[in-house]
Amino acid sequence: MSKEIFDAVNERIKILFVCSRNKRRSLTAETIFRDEPAWDVRSAGTEEGARIKVTAGMLGWADVIVVMEKRHKERLRQKYPEALAVKHCVCLFIPDDYEFMDTALIEILRKKMGKEFPKDKK
Repeated sequence: MSKEIFDAVNERIKILFVCSRNKRRSLTAETIFRDEPAWDVRSAGTEEGARIKVTAGMLGWADVIVVMEKRHKERLRQKYPEALAVKHCVCLFIPDDYEFMDTALIEILRKKMGKEFPKDKK
């Protein structure tokens, strides 16, 4: 996470987690980071059958979009090119190999988000 993003945001950083169906990875991320004081988090999916489907409004709300795979970023870029062009988008490269709240998935999410969004903003 760049210092510019932190400097540009005076309040909590609004993070939108995105995966395919919003049933496992992105929902787990939203659940475990819900109480993170520095973040306001939501989640959605790119597929038609997603629990909550990504909308242009969600992308507009977010300061940062965190996708689980490159294909999620590509789908967003295809459907919402204008919205994605002005957003910081991070790919965590987490495959769809985990169930909702899987302990291994939680560990991976915490580790990768800690690298992307370090607690020390200096």
